[in-house]
Amino acid sequence: MSGQPSSFRDRIEILKPLAVRDFAFLWTGMTVSMIGDGIYLVSIAWQVLSIENRPGALALVGVAWSLPQVVLVIASGALSDRLERRHLMIAGDAIRFVAIGTLGILSVTQQLTIPIILGLVTVYGAGQAVFQPAFSSITPAIVPADLLVQANSLAQLVRPFAMTLVGPLVGGVLIAWVSVGFAFLVDASTFAFSAVMILSMRTRRTPRDVQEEQASFFGDVAEGLRYVRRQRWLLIAMVAATVSLLAVWGPWETLVPIVVRNDLGGNPSSLGLVFGAGGVGAVIAAAVFGQRGSLPRKPVTAMYLAWSLGMFGTAGFGFVTSVWQAMVVAFVTEGSITYLVVVWVTLVQRLVPDRLLGRVFALDWMISTMGVPLSFAITGPTADAIGHDATLIWAGALGGTITLAFMFVQGARGPERDGSLATQEPSAEAA
Repeated sequence: MSGQPSSFRDRIEILKPLAVRDFAFLWTGMTVSMIGDGIYLVSIAWQVLSIENRPGALALVGVAWSLPQVVLVIASGALSDRLERRHLMIAGDAIRFVAIGTLGILSVTQQLTIPIILGLVTVYGAGQAVFQPAFSSITPAIVPADLLVQANSLAQLVRPFAMTLVGPLVGGVLIAWVSVGFAFLVDASTFAFSAVMILSMRTRRTPRDVQEEQASFFGDVAEGLRYVRRQRWLLIAMVAATVSLLAVWGPWETLVPIVVRNDLGGNPSSLGLVFGAGGVGAVIAAAVFGQRGSLPRKPVTAMYLAWSLGMFGTAGFGFVTSVWQAMVVAFVTEGSITYLVVVWVTLVQRLVPDRLLGRVFALDWMISTMGVPLSFAITGPTADAIGHDATLIWAGALGGTITLAFMFVQGARGPERDGSLATQEPSAEAA
């Protein structure tokens, strides 16, 4: 009997990283926390629209969530290369626990207003900025290099399964059966669980050499910036993300709930089904990728093609006339984005030295999302001026076209042409 689980795990490539104790703890905490994130997606939309039913209100919440991440994430990335990454992740969970827990209590007691929501969501975004760079850069320290594709695929399988399938469905049920405030409180409890799982991990930071330890905080930040500037494929992809996400993030987050609630006559469960369908598409994409266990022959090209398809998918929400059609659009769009994320994260983890990973992932998040606050800010007025359907259509068309164009910029597909992908480990040249 004892050999059966191992045999099963050996046949299912995507499950192999779970044999690593610390990754199993990280994965468990991440799964529960992301279910909470999915609950939040439905809850915050329904809470805000219940107070003020217009796109501009949700757009303001998006600005409050994204702005502290743009401002703080580069500092957090530098800290994640200097300090114990587990401690930063626990701090991020604690900040988010307080913010969402307070949101839940005030909702239950019916004391929430839009300004209060904006303040608490800003704190929540700050917690996300503290957590994310450390989380993204800790995986190569936990699992061997030959399991990175499987580990990232498993993480991306969990993300949509928990965040866009299970979480939204649970959130819709909690809102319908109990209240929005109770849903927020359940979400807050998932951050506490995640912190306990991270605390149980044994992985510790690899000591830096004396010269690196003596470097200043701002010197670390500057070193990360210089590295990204030299690696053109990294910089081009990050700038492409800035422009494409400027086009689509605000419309997606703000206007899809409007379409489901106002155009399609949906309820909280309907919104959960739409997000859930996206989760199914993402789960399938991650599972197929994880079982394959390797990157495609031309991974950067494949990444840009999947990326552009995901951006074009945003336009589909401008044409839907029923909930099931919105579910199909979400299925295709989220599956494409998951494919993109698995390829991107694996490439960065393989080609960037571990001592720089926290800063590179932080710069990735900061540069990529630099346009997100503006995206939220212009979505409301644009939707008021031309309608939310037209806004979604134009956003998807622009985002997809821009992404495809960046693929042809000189150096964008450098790793496919310079031989750096020939090794599983970060190369000496990359360092």
